[in-house]
Parts: sequence; C-alpha cells; structure tokens
Amino acid sequence: MKHRPQPVPKRDAEADLDALAQALAGLSVPGDVRAFLIDLCTPAELEAMADRWKVVPLLIEGVPYREIHDRTLVSVTTIGRVARTLEHGAGGYGRAIQQRQPRRSGAQ
Repeated sequence: MKHRPQPVPKRDAEADLDALAQALAGLSVPGDVRAFLIDLCTPAELEAMADRWKVVPLLIEGVPYREIHDRTLVSVTTIGRVARTLEHGAGGYGRAIQQRQPRRSGAQ
C-alpha cells in the first residue's frame, strides 16, 4: 500500500473515488473496462479483485467457504471478507450481480 507523508483529506479522497467511478461508468464495452483496469492496477491488484469477484456468485448461492476455496483456490480469509462485504458493504456486489444476470423479456 502506498504511504504518503500526509494523508489525503477525506473530501479529496471521496472526490478522487468519484472521479474513478465516473471513468469506469463511462466505459460500456467490457474490453475497454478490461484495458482500463490493466492500465490502472498492478497484476497483484487485478488478481485480488478477480479473486473477490469470482467468489461472489458462489457465496450468493450458499456454497460453503471450504468448497469455494477448493473450487477457486481463493483463501478462506478472502472468502470471509467478501461474505462480510456482501452482508454489510455498500451493495456494489449485489448491483453488479444483478446487472450481470440476463434480463427476462418484458422486464424493465
């Protein structure tokens, strides 16, 4: 993690996160999002994010942690963190899963 001589003020950190969210939201083609993430993140950061995302659907399905670990090789600690975020986070995982699921005809 990057250490700064002085922490970024919360207001600035929030504005920076908003700008990043806007950049991601502006990309509608998965290949463009992928390229942006590759440019933005280190390989280790990409692996960590991909690991978290890969366990989300399994947790939602109710697959036990140990089985998720056996299937994905993601650590049980990471699986637990994702589960806590699903339960008590900002709701982003849930919204992303809903967007990923095919829409039924006639649904809006």
